[in-house]
Amino acid sequence: MAASRKPAHSRTSPVRKKTTLRKAGPARQKTTVRKASEKRWSQRVTRESNALDLEQGVFKLTDPKKIAASLKHSAERSSRRKAGAYRSALSMLTFYINRAGKTLPKFQRERLERAKTELKRQFGRE
Repeated sequence: MAASRKPAHSRTSPVRKKTTLRKAGPARQKTTVRKASEKRWSQRVTRESNALDLEQGVFKLTDPKKIAASLKHSAERSSRRKAGAYRSALSMLTFYINRAGKTLPKFQRERLERAKTELKRQFGRE
């Protein structure tokens, strides 16, 4: 005799359906007000980095050599950094590029990418 088997997906208890419906209402707006420093945490990291004390406006400079020189100077002077001077300077530059994302204008991104190459050259890491 063949024993009848229940399919593996069958349930022993009846399926319950939700009977309460949500009313469609206007979309909720956030009511909390944030300070600019809380909203832009990456700006605070750049300004108050534990590794480097950066020159004011270093990433706005127009010459990639000056950007690299400033980062190198800041990294070599810092006594709080946990990695080597080259690694700290390059990390800060990469962090700025990555956090700016799509809002960074193309010409400025290219300038900062050239500053990376210049930083490598100034540290003798070509």
